[in-house]
Amino acid sequence: MSGSAFAVTHHAFSSGAGRTSDGNGSHASTLKSPSYTKSVSWQHYPFLDGYVLVMIGVALEQLTPALKLDADWIGLLGAGTLAGLFVGTSLFGYISDKVGRRKMFLIDIIAIGVISVATMFVSSPVELLVMRVLIGIVIGADYPIATSMITEFSSTRQRAFSISFIAAMWYVGVTCADLVGYWLYDVEGGWRWMLGSAAIPCLLILIGRFELPESPRWLLRKGRVKECEEMMIKLFGEPVAFDEEQPQQTRFRDLFNRRHFPFVLFVAAIWTCQVIPMFAIYTFGPQIVGLLGLGVGKNAALGNVVISLFFMLGCIPPMLWLNTAGRRPLLIGSFAMMTLALAVLGLIPDMGIWLVVMAFAVYAFFSGGPGNLQWLYPNELFPTDIRASAVGVIMSLSRIGTIVSTWALPIFINNYGISNTMLMGAGISLFGLLISVAFAPETSRDVTGANQQYDDPRAENGVNCSDFSLF
Repeated sequence: MSGSAFAVTHHAFSSGAGRTSDGNGSHASTLKSPSYTKSVSWQHYPFLDGYVLVMIGVALEQLTPALKLDADWIGLLGAGTLAGLFVGTSLFGYISDKVGRRKMFLIDIIAIGVISVATMFVSSPVELLVMRVLIGIVIGADYPIATSMITEFSSTRQRAFSISFIAAMWYVGVTCADLVGYWLYDVEGGWRWMLGSAAIPCLLILIGRFELPESPRWLLRKGRVKECEEMMIKLFGEPVAFDEEQPQQTRFRDLFNRRHFPFVLFVAAIWTCQVIPMFAIYTFGPQIVGLLGLGVGKNAALGNVVISLFFMLGCIPPMLWLNTAGRRPLLIGSFAMMTLALAVLGLIPDMGIWLVVMAFAVYAFFSGGPGNLQWLYPNELFPTDIRASAVGVIMSLSRIGTIVSTWALPIFINNYGISNTMLMGAGISLFGLLISVAFAPETSRDVTGANQQYDDPRAENGVNCSDFSLF
């Protein structure tokens, strides 16, 4: 066994705790798997990311007069967080592939808590900008690490559900941020408590993360067989049979070969087209809602809560449909409806409040398809050796456009008005639709593709080489 890594065979989980699903592919036995139970605890991580990223938009109502922010500073604060995300995702995805998932998973949650508390004491726009860049970096580190962990610990039949669930948890965090902002809106200096409140969920999540194991799949691919065997006994209570497989080294350049780079560009494109309008709506949600006539001040913040609820609900149907309806049709249909909703907001002036809510609700609801797939696609299209690196690079590429658009949005609104801003968002969504029609792959036919599609010749004939995505 020395000098080799191994892949678990099809029969390895045919009995006991390792069994991932019954003959009908039901969820019941998967949910009993110890590893699946662990993975559910990890899926709370997007809650914190959504909470931290969106809270700045809620706090801006108080921040603007308190720190004397103009449109340029408001744009810089939004873009600064995204710039930090760019650095964090591009750097720490690769580091996670090199040194492991668990270590980085603990470091970044501690850093998020410390920076959140420090942000409570800023006294100038410059200090706030520095804090937002730093928190963007550590949140950016969390994305590729956590999605890789969840992929490597979810059953292959449940990968779509598990990855989609993390998108839903992101929106739960966003909704909670909006509610906390609403409750603190009338509190003097409430923006400080808003930005520092992330330390509370950080502490709770940190307690859970101390119990997390290293990814056995990552250990195998690095040739650390003994550690993997010990981990599998700990998870399943019994030894697991392995097939021999050569250890793999993380080579960043593999992302840019002919096999992988087209997927990098495709996922980055759809991710960009989904997040630019979404981040704009969230970062400046209360202001946008107020300009659209839904209310001002505290009422606008409450309107943002309503929009957040629709974003969260929009994640649920894709969780259930991805394996049946397919990735490609869901992506195309979602972008079409998102484009229509933003176009209606831009083209019809003086809409009634309920029509505005309905149009935003349609956009938010259908954004769940691309929102889930932007997490799922890279984890299905890339092997373990470069999975976190792939997620990091793709997120970094998507953030380039998002950084520019977030900085430009308040200036664009001031100069051209909210209707033209919504039309610009519709144009971005339309581009995502065209990209999806032309290039979206259908990966649901081989749900083991994340590990076998390029590594195992048996996958070419659609053979399910493993019931468990770890191996």
